[in-house]
Amino acid sequence: MTARILAFAARTVVVLFLVSVAVFGATELLPSDAALTRSGGTADAELRARLGLDRPAWQRYATWLAGMARGDAGHSLLTDRPVAQMVAERLPATLTLAGCALAVAVPLMFALAWAAGYAPPHRRGALTTLVTALAAVPQAVFAAGLAAVFAGVLAWLPPVSLVPAGGSPLERPQILVLPALALAVPSAAFGAGLLGGAVADIVRRPHVTSAVARGVPRARVAARHVLPYLIAPAVRVLAVVTGGLLAATTVVETLFGYSGLGELLVGAIGNRDVPVVQAVAMPAAAVVLAGLLAADVLAALTDPRRAPGRAVCEER
Repeated sequence: MTARILAFAARTVVVLFLVSVAVFGATELLPSDAALTRSGGTADAELRARLGLDRPAWQRYATWLAGMARGDAGHSLLTDRPVAQMVAERLPATLTLAGCALAVAVPLMFALAWAAGYAPPHRRGALTTLVTALAAVPQAVFAAGLAAVFAGVLAWLPPVSLVPAGGSPLERPQILVLPALALAVPSAAFGAGLLGGAVADIVRRPHVTSAVARGVPRARVAARHVLPYLIAPAVRVLAVVTGGLLAATTVVETLFGYSGLGELLVGAIGNRDVPVVQAVAMPAAAVVLAGLLAADVLAALTDPRRAPGRAVCEER
């Protein structure tokens, strides 16, 4: 068991390293650079050398990776401010928004997945179609529709989510409703689409159908015969949904004028501020990989097949 967990951890480290290479490579492909942006298109060799842009890409990657490993994200190429400080200023707002969105998305995801997977065959198709349709709607389109209805037609909520200067978005909770829903509903539907198949597979296993046929109450069937098999896939799906939701905050924050990491990322891309782009892009990948690692460990520890006769005992 220890060897398996160590193998999972090693795989996570390797994938995170590959993600860092991909993030750095993507920023290298951006046209122009921060020196030209900072100087208005007249950057000289001295400015490029001071910003470190005259060095080969592999050297800049090695310096960045070593700094990230130490918790040092470097300095902004545009303002010379520490990137960690810039991220720390915006992080609470994004975490607040993501937390509100997850508080809606997670229970909705499990409810939709359970309804679609546990439904009778004649209803399963309609529920699956509904979940797929919701998941297919891009966050930008969903956000625009919510704003048109609740901010435009009904005038219940503000169309722009401006965080009070120097304050917290919780001081005006109404500004969180539209961006949180725009993040939560498509994410929940996407997660339900992934998890619904696992639910459908588990509820049709022999030990579950046998328990149902013997008249075991549905709540007991769910708790003792289904949930133990659902823990690992649920954690995996939750990790993917959380990472995707964090990544989607970029679009939603920009659309609603919400001052979080997403808005910072968009501005950094426009200014070719590579250290800021890299520092903001990596956490979502790290969240997904950490969640997948936790899911693998949980699957190894809770696999019902590790306990011989468990399913038989539960049926009795």
